[in-house]
Amino acid sequence: MGEKIVPLEMNLVRYSNPVAVTEREEKLTNKKLDGKDGLISNEKIKECDEILNCILPPREWEENGKQWRQKVSNQPATRMDVIKLTEMLDMSLQHLQARETGICPIRRALYSQCFDEIIRQVTINCAERGLLLLKVRDELKMTMDAYRSLYESSIAFGIRKSLSAEHNKLDMQDRLTELEVEKQKIKDDLATAIAKYEMAQRQGTEQRIAEQQRHNEEIHFLKRSNQQLKAQLEGIIAPKK
Repeated sequence: MGEKIVPLEMNLVRYSNPVAVTEREEKLTNKKLDGKDGLISNEKIKECDEILNCILPPREWEENGKQWRQKVSNQPATRMDVIKLTEMLDMSLQHLQARETGICPIRRALYSQCFDEIIRQVTINCAERGLLLLKVRDELKMTMDAYRSLYESSIAFGIRKSLSAEHNKLDMQDRLTELEVEKQKIKDDLATAIAKYEMAQRQGTEQRIAEQQRHNEEIHFLKRSNQQLKAQLEGIIAPKK
């Protein structure tokens, strides 16, 4: 999902007028300033301009073959400047359609710029207080970076778990299909076995009935034969009158 960003030309921090930089000045400045990431070093910074440069490094760009640099303004702020800063912040939030609640990179960027401008104003009046606010800003930045890293790792972990669950789901679906096939085969085998059993039982019953009928016929035949033989025997042994 794409996120809106604050345009480069919109900045709540007050800068001084840009000046052309000579090659010598550029070398001296590179030796003097080493913190373009905005974090202060452990050595004590005394000069107000150096502290301001630590808040936000000077802007540098090339135009018409010349190198230009624009530093943070070292002019103190008046009450009207503070009121104007508040109005610019509200107007920028509304113009860029920043969300009022939840995570919003636009709102965070604008409030960060506002905080940098406040640090600039405080530093001009009291360098020590500005350094303290600068440490607070850097601590907040590190905390936010840590939360972002934790959030991204959590998202990555969630994606991995989701992919793993989807993979397991596919495996379970394949296993379920195999079990359904095995179940159908068992049902078919059971139906075949039941049909064979019923056929064997029916054939056994028919065979038993046939044997019983044949047995009865044999008994009846033997009885009749016995009666005939008995009658013949009685006729033979009976005395003649």
